[in-house]
Amino acid sequence: MAARPYRFLRRTLAVGCLLAAAALPATRPAAPTDAAQPTVLRMLQLNLCNSGRAGCYTGRAMARAAEVISTEAPDLVTLNEICADDLSALHGVFQTVHPGRRVVAAFQAAGDRPSGDDTRCRNGQRFGIGLLTHVRTPATPSTVYAGTHPTQDLADPEERAWLCVDVDGALLACTTHLSATGYRVALTQCDHLLDTILPTIGRNAGYQPTVLGGDLNLRAGHDPDVRSCTPPGHQRVDDGQLQHVTATTDITLCCRGLVPMHGTTDHPGLLVTLTIDRSRPGRRPA
Repeated sequence: MAARPYRFLRRTLAVGCLLAAAALPATRPAAPTDAAQPTVLRMLQLNLCNSGRAGCYTGRAMARAAEVISTEAPDLVTLNEICADDLSALHGVFQTVHPGRRVVAAFQAAGDRPSGDDTRCRNGQRFGIGLLTHVRTPATPSTVYAGTHPTQDLADPEERAWLCVDVDGALLACTTHLSATGYRVALTQCDHLLDTILPTIGRNAGYQPTVLGGDLNLRAGHDPDVRSCTPPGHQRVDDGQLQHVTATTDITLCCRGLVPMHGTTDHPGLLVTLTIDRSRPGRRPA
């Protein structure tokens, strides 16, 4: 299968490029023994099917997503199948449930092979993936890593993308939406993201605990099996279907919950608690 050349983009957020930028929530103050205390975050993965073009589009997913964010008050939200302005709207909701905190918001459009431009929603906005998190520390530039996967399903004009945000050296938070038309392609994309892209970021910028949430379009116990692209020792939870959260060994995943979306999209919300313990060894890049 032909593969597009790997495009690896590293950008520093600037005012006006993203909605906000800052550092990830700081860990709690050190205990008298100077041992770092774990950081606990609640993470929400949502696929909103909001392009306006897919059969799962209802026009009601954004309203339900706002309700879920308001009710659950997650610390980190990974978003798939959204339009660019959807991130702006959910940024406002997210800020409301975390008053007084700085917010990081990042968006990456999927490519469109026929035009060489970005894939567009029916309303003309760019279509892709996004991420939201809140912080305690003053606003500082936050580094974003993003690009398209080097292997794509050539029968699908949409070029699938990935997105990571490195904030304050505390966590590398990532999301992706893998191929839905070629499961072997999705597995190749998953392998490359977890075994090549993320370790490359770690080698170049310094290792950080890493979490990935997204619609991988792969299942556990099926052929191909999503577990075959999960690195040794990494933890993984899923929604019983296609959405997954996977994390390096210095992050404990627990308390998985499914959040009903009431038919507004074709995926439930996936809610997971992350405990980041920097005293535990992570899987450093080779």
